[in-house]
Amino acid sequence: MTKFEWPIRVYYEDTDAGGVVFYANYLKFFERARTEMLRAEGFDQDQLISQDKMMFMVRSTNVDYLSPAKFNQQLLVCSQIKQTKRASFLFEQLIYCDTTLICKAMISIVCVDYVTLRPKAIPARILTKFQL
Repeated sequence: MTKFEWPIRVYYEDTDAGGVVFYANYLKFFERARTEMLRAEGFDQDQLISQDKMMFMVRSTNVDYLSPAKFNQQLLVCSQIKQTKRASFLFEQLIYCDTTLICKAMISIVCVDYVTLRPKAIPARILTKFQL
């Protein structure tokens, strides 16, 4: 799959007392972009829970904060799956302000059974759509 892009505006609630985006909020931006990437391919997460009894969870993150974002800036979150496995995806996610890369992350997402929260194979129709 090619790179998915999702614009995000920085709201006042995203910032700390210094007027810059609080570091943990970048994880929220990444999460929103991954959710919208799935939705753009026809996979709503609430339907995955109700129909497939599965959901995606973050297994690990590696984030580099390169430059601060500030209130009211328009950001662009770029998401790309770099690796697919039977029960997981590895995402590379980048956040830009204008043309400047301000944050980058590698985020491992695992598919789990909704009830047991144990790893579960990604449904074939999803894996096929995102397989490299």
